[in-house]
Amino acid sequence: MAGIHWEEPFCGEGNNCFRLGTDDEGNAYITLAGAEHTYLTDTREALATLIRDIKAGKADHLL
Repeated sequence: MAGIHWEEPFCGEGNNCFRLGTDDEGNAYITLAGAEHTYLTDTREALATLIRDIKAGKADHLL
């Protein structure tokens, strides 16, 4: 498996920080900052769909 290229963490005030990453094989990753050894993985397209859906407000009920 290729190495994961992690983005800078996305942090909320007083909350855990999430990190997104990708690899050269077309996979995407989500983890908590500091726990990069434990992650959720899927395709980059799945990550793109998740981001688009969140931006469209489909997860607003979780706020």
